[in-house]
Amino acid sequence: MFGLKADWSLEVFERYFTLGDYAGGEARWCSGCGDFAVLNTVHRVLRDAQVAPEKSVAVSGIGCSSRLPHYMGTYGLHGLHGRALPLANGVKSRRPDLDVWVATGDGDCFSIGAGPWLHSLRLNMDMVVLVFDNAIYGLTKKQTSPTTPAGTRTNTHPTGAPMPPINPLTITLGVTNVSFVAQVVDWNPPLLYETIKAAHEHRGTSFVRILQRCPVFSESFCKPLQDNPARFVLLEHEDGIQIDDNVKRIYSNVVEHDPSDWLAAMKYARDDENLPLGLLYKNTDAIVYEDVSSQGIGKTNEEKIAAVNAAFDKFAI
Repeated sequence: MFGLKADWSLEVFERYFTLGDYAGGEARWCSGCGDFAVLNTVHRVLRDAQVAPEKSVAVSGIGCSSRLPHYMGTYGLHGLHGRALPLANGVKSRRPDLDVWVATGDGDCFSIGAGPWLHSLRLNMDMVVLVFDNAIYGLTKKQTSPTTPAGTRTNTHPTGAPMPPINPLTITLGVTNVSFVAQVVDWNPPLLYETIKAAHEHRGTSFVRILQRCPVFSESFCKPLQDNPARFVLLEHEDGIQIDDNVKRIYSNVVEHDPSDWLAAMKYARDDENLPLGLLYKNTDAIVYEDVSSQGIGKTNEEKIAAVNAAFDKFAI
């Protein structure tokens, strides 16, 4: 214009995301709650992976852990009790391009959400599932949960929980097509980070059980474990979680475990006296269901109608 060649191109600067880009509202858990450590770790993993906040979504059900989407600077869905995983599967089915995170708890996932838990593991859609397990219903003030140790006094069982707790690791490992099973504690930041990072890098449903402190309603669950690292077996392998030497020095029992060995994974999962930390099982060949469910995304309505009519025509006389 005016004798000059018009150039309407704009210089686009490369975006770099900081921790603040992934932070949402001010976290309001109880003082000393392990949820803070998990939230901060998720922020760090996203920052280090440089996933755009608008390409991430946090999904949850009901419970203390399920407040996590409110504290994320990403998209979020705070769903119904026990229904975080069906919501997350729906998101991934229609938007496979999104980075999906699920925050759930021992009550939310293993009790009212037990059905979705098992079926979602089998679908193996690409998402990170973080189970905050403090062995109590914390948000509703100290009721027995599926992982509450027998004998623990709660508001539902004042004289002590009468039943032995379920074992989420053995149940998860027993589901067909499961692809990633890990366990970690919230009070070991380096190991927590490396475990969640490995879960995020895995393609498929990464199930991470986090033994999580609840100093208000369930101190008897994690405090003895914090005070006695000898209760744990630290699993290491070149295909497992990358473990720093400083972390190894904390635990006296460090073993070599190939995460492709399902039988060995089940052996460690069944040991109630020596609790495993790290990656128990990984199967990169498991079917990822979104590869099936996402077929046809992007087609126009006319193309979809034509496909439906063609299918009906096969049954016409």
